[in-house]
Parts: sequence; structure tokens; C-alpha cells
Amino acid sequence: MIRANPSGDRPFVDPSAFIDPTAIVCGKVVVGAAVFVGPYAVIRADEVDKDGQLLPITIGDGSNIQDGVVIHSKAGAAVTIGARTSIAHRANVHGPCTIGDGVFIGFNAVVFNCTIGDRAVIRHNSVVENFHLPAEFHVPATTTVHNDADLARIPRVDADTASFSESVATTNQWLVLGYKRILEGT
Repeated sequence: MIRANPSGDRPFVDPSAFIDPTAIVCGKVVVGAAVFVGPYAVIRADEVDKDGQLLPITIGDGSNIQDGVVIHSKAGAAVTIGARTSIAHRANVHGPCTIGDGVFIGFNAVVFNCTIGDRAVIRHNSVVENFHLPAEFHVPATTTVHNDADLARIPRVDADTASFSESVATTNQWLVLGYKRILEGT
């Protein structure tokens, strides 16, 4: 469902994107080209700051927002998700947040009030909060990152991890095309 927020802001969805009919995209949201938004995802830009202002939630070209993902922001802050980024099932992205290009965020992971550098990988059930995670770092499953001491304990992304992230993005690009064909009846 694509709908306005209480301020009257409506999402912009590129015609080449696929939004599952069970997903909710609400308010000041910009969905780029060839984006996949899966079943029961919620992308909600509706909470304003003390001055009544609201920055958008922006999802970059070729990204995929999988089943049950929630993307929201507090007090009108922006959420920016780069191109070809994968956010896996039931993950939560709560702004303010900036997520780079080619990032992978795993099942049930939580990112809040942070910046995630390009090609970083955050595995399942991990938390990155109030921190800048540099490019190409690999947060293992069930790891919490809040500061430089936490960062010092995690590895850089290796070739296998990078290949996995790219394969998820590629698979979801195929899904965009397939589901668009089904909706269009071709």
C-alpha cells in the first residue's frame, strides 16, 4: 500500500521498482529505479521534527528491502540507503541513518542513528548503534558495535563475503523483473 502521511506527503516510486502489495510505503519516501520491496515491509516517513519538518527516506537504485523489514526515523531525520544495498528479512533501520552502496544488512539486524560505509556487511541479529561503521567492515552475526573498541574486534569484508552480498543484490534484481511481469500480466 502506498499512502500519504498525516502531513500529506506521498511516496515517489520509480516505475521500474516493485513494491509488494502487502508492503506499506508511507509519506516522504523516494524509491529508486529497480528497487525490490518485499512482502510486509514497512517504510514510513511520517514523524516530523519540532518545527514540523520532515526529511525523506531515500532508497537507492537496485536496492532490495526484503520481507518484514521496517524503515523509520525519529523527529523528521533522514534515512538514506545507497544503491544495490540489501536489507534482509525483519531487519530494522531506524534513522537518522545513512547506509552506503552495496551494503548487506542481515536477518533481524538493527541499525540505529548511524552511518554504514560502502560495501559493509552486518550479519544476522547484529546491532550497529550511534556509530560510524567504515566501508568494507564485516560485523559477524550477533555482534554489537557502538564504539571504536567494538570496531577493533571485527574483520574487514573478505572476497567470499563480498561475493555473497553481490549475489543477494543480483537475485533481487531478477525478482523485480519477474514480479513486475506478473503484475503486468505479461
